[in-house]
Amino acid sequence: MDFTPSERTQALTERLDRFMREEVIPAESTYASQLAGSADHRQWRQPPVMEQLKAKARAAGLWNLFLPDLEDGPGLSNLDYAPLAEIMGHSFIAPEVFNCNAPDSGNMEVLHRYGSPQQRERWLTPLLQGQIRSGFAMTEPDVASSDATNMQATARVDGNEVVLDGRKWWTTGLGHPHCRFVIFMGLSDPQAEPHRRHSMVICPLDAPGVRIERMLPVFHDYDEPSGHGEMSFQQVRLPLDHVILGPGRGFEIAQGRLGPGRVHHCMRALGAAERALSLLCQRAQSRVAFGKPLLQLGGNADIVANLRMAIEQARLLTLKTAWTLDTQDNKAALSLISQIKVVVPAVAQQAADAAIQIHGGAGLTDDFPLAQLFAYARVLRLADGPDEVHRAVVAKLEAKAQLAREARA
Repeated sequence: MDFTPSERTQALTERLDRFMREEVIPAESTYASQLAGSADHRQWRQPPVMEQLKAKARAAGLWNLFLPDLEDGPGLSNLDYAPLAEIMGHSFIAPEVFNCNAPDSGNMEVLHRYGSPQQRERWLTPLLQGQIRSGFAMTEPDVASSDATNMQATARVDGNEVVLDGRKWWTTGLGHPHCRFVIFMGLSDPQAEPHRRHSMVICPLDAPGVRIERMLPVFHDYDEPSGHGEMSFQQVRLPLDHVILGPGRGFEIAQGRLGPGRVHHCMRALGAAERALSLLCQRAQSRVAFGKPLLQLGGNADIVANLRMAIEQARLLTLKTAWTLDTQDNKAALSLISQIKVVVPAVAQQAADAAIQIHGGAGLTDDFPLAQLFAYARVLRLADGPDEVHRAVVAKLEAKAQLAREARA
C-alpha cells in the first residue's frame, strides 16, 4: 500500500488549504450572522456570503473535487480526494463552498453513474453547477431503518407512472431554499428477493402529494439553512422515467453510493477532529490555573497525546479503505468501510469532548465551534448506519475470513 499523495493532489492540497485559511474560515462568523435564526424553514435563506465563496472557489478550480470523472470533475481517485475532504472538514461551511457537500455529492454520484441522459440533464447539471440542492429520502420514522429491508414506503409501478406513498425523515438538506428534489427509496415489489424489492426515484419537491411535515432539531439546533426534515408522500404520481436505473435496482445503487460516501464522511470528520485538537492545544497553553498552563495540569498532556495517536490511526485506516476502493472494489472494502464508520466518528467525538472540557463554559457556547463539532460527530455515529450495525458487519466478515483461512490451512 502506498498512501503518498500524487503531485496533483499535493498541488490541490496547497491551493485548498490556502483558500480555507484566507477565505472560508474568516467567513464563518459572517455566514452565521446572515442566517435567519428561525425554527421555521420557510424563513430560511441562503447566506449571501456562501454564494460569494462558491463563485470564488469555482473560479479557482476548486469545484466538484469529489467526482472521480474527468468530464464533470477533476477525476480524482478516492485516495487522492481523501486529504482534500479532510481539509474541508475543518469548517462546517466548507463542503458547500466547493460543491462537495452531502447529500448532494452522493446524489450527484448516483445520477452520474446510474442516471439516464434525461435525468442527468434535468437534475445532475444544475447540481454540478451549484444552482440547486437536493435530499435523500430513505430513513423512516415507524421502522428500525438500520435494517433497510424494513422500509415501508412504496414506489409502486402503475403503467407508465410510479406512485410514491409513505413517510420519511432525517432527509438532510430538505429545508434549504435551493432544494428542488429528493431521491426517494421505496418498496416496489414485496415478492422479489429482499435486495431486489426497492427502487430509487427522483421526486421533485413541488410534485402534488409531497409535503414537508416539519424540520427536526438536532441537539436543539435546526442546522439552518439545510436542516433535516420529515416529509410525507401521498399518492405522488411521477412519470416512470423518474425511476433511476429501473424498478428493483435501489439496493444496487445504494451499495455503489455508500462506499466512497463513507470515506468522504470519515475524512471530513478527521478534519473536524484536527480542528478540535488545535483549539484544545491553543486553550491549554494560553490559559493558566493554579500557577500553570492547563496543559501541565492533571492528565491533560496524556489527553493530547492520546488524541494525536488516535487521529493518526484513524486516518491510516481511512486511507487504507480509500486505497482498497481504488485498487479493488466495494465488496473487498466492505469490512474496512464499516470499520472506519465506527472508529472515526468516535475519535472526532472524543476530540470535541476533550476540547470542550479544556475550554470550560466557553466550550458550550457558540463563541467556539466545539459544541457544533461534538453534535456533528455524535450524529455521525448514527448516520449511514449505527455503530452496532457496522460492528456486526465487521464481525460477520471476520468470522467468514477466519473460516476460509482454516479451510486453506
